[in-house]
Amino acid sequence: MEDGVDQHVSRWSAFWKDEAAFAPEVEGALVRMKYILRWIERSDALAFAHNDEDFTLQDFKTLHVLMVQPWPTEATPAQLAEAANVTRAAMTSRLDRLESAGLVTRTIDAADRRRVLIRPTPEGRQMWNKYIFAGIARDQAALKALSVEELGQLNGLLRKVLLSLGE
Repeated sequence: MEDGVDQHVSRWSAFWKDEAAFAPEVEGALVRMKYILRWIERSDALAFAHNDEDFTLQDFKTLHVLMVQPWPTEATPAQLAEAANVTRAAMTSRLDRLESAGLVTRTIDAADRRRVLIRPTPEGRQMWNKYIFAGIARDQAALKALSVEELGQLNGLLRKVLLSLGE
């Protein structure tokens, strides 16, 4: 059974038939991983494009980094910007939107008045819960072709690659 990536790799293998640096197995694996991630990203974007609420994918991603970050129940805007891989200015804009919607609060840190702490409100937690489980279902749909055993094997192989990269 072949997929579109096999055709891609075959074309490049023919083009670079005398080039020892080209590794068809590496090309195939990386392109397939990119396609899987692209499918998930498109699926997520589609889900948020058709919701009945004024709640965007960026809103969810911001709430998500707040909910899963390593600090107990709060974070600074700078910590959230780093975790979300966005600029501080972009994070400020996102937090303004979430605060206006009643999904987060901003408070001055009692121990250091220079610090602002962001905390989810009960409504923010509820909104995150609503969308996280739908996202989990989309992620599982992306990998439904694999058995539990195969998922274990895939995780082991990917873990080995990440460890070799120092991640």
